[in-house]
Amino acid sequence: MSASWKQLSLQILLLLVSCRHINTKTPGPTPPPRIPIDQLPTDVRSVALKGESHTEKVELLNPVNLALECTWTGNQDKLANITGLWRKDGEEVKNSNQTVPMENDQYHLKRVFSILNEEDLGSYTCEFGSKAKIDFVLAAPQIGDVRDKPIISYLGDFAVITCKMEETKPEPSTWYWYKANGTDKEQIIAAEEPLRYEIKNEERNTKLVVSSLVEADGGLYFCGAVYAISTSMSHVELKVISFLEPLKPFVAIVIAVIVLVAIILLYEKSQSKKNSTAADNGTTDQTNTLTQGESNGPGESSSMRQRKV
Repeated sequence: MSASWKQLSLQILLLLVSCRHINTKTPGPTPPPRIPIDQLPTDVRSVALKGESHTEKVELLNPVNLALECTWTGNQDKLANITGLWRKDGEEVKNSNQTVPMENDQYHLKRVFSILNEEDLGSYTCEFGSKAKIDFVLAAPQIGDVRDKPIISYLGDFAVITCKMEETKPEPSTWYWYKANGTDKEQIIAAEEPLRYEIKNEERNTKLVVSSLVEADGGLYFCGAVYAISTSMSHVELKVISFLEPLKPFVAIVIAVIVLVAIILLYEKSQSKKNSTAADNGTTDQTNTLTQGESNGPGESSSMRQRKV
């Protein structure tokens, strides 16, 4: 083998090895660059509790240093001190356990959390021993317009799938669309398949148009409202059926009617045969009776004549 052939074989081998490391999965939206913690804006959320528990929803749009403050005034025992701590999604926050003294007939807990991205969202809980707790649920604005029933369209036709953010919610920076692919979500990029997909974004509304539908287009579609802190997701199911599909119930009813009519006709026919057989038997019995009477008649006359003689 010549040196040129060896070099070509080596290049092909290197190309195959490099192709194994190419990621063909469609990437999601590029996250914004991280802002240094000391440059984040600060926000404060406070809750005063008199009972045993309370849940406070906190809507965030951007990364923030968030100070959470809890005040509890419902302790009837009036203990001088009580144990307080913080939890994140049920797990105790490191170094958050502390002794909380009573001041002015109330207990006070405060902690600052750096909320940088979606992973930092969730449930933050302040606990006063086992007596009381306050839950702060941190999340990006959620899509309230959720469709429960699937969208139904036909093979070869097109479907329009919509998502809408409520007017009272902040406007997202943009929208993204995904299609469920097993346990993953594959982003739909309309520019790569302009004959199949079209995405129309307008402020708080987004539309996905899927053309030339095939059976594989059925499934779950996810719309994502993009905010700096996170992307809020909602889903819509699309069912793709043939034009004969709506006729199936009608065909089933027609078949049931035909079967019922056939059963009725067979029953009437069988009853008619039984009645005909019974009538024939009655006629035969009458004929036999008459025949016997006629045969007995001459004999009786002969006997009468013999007695007269």
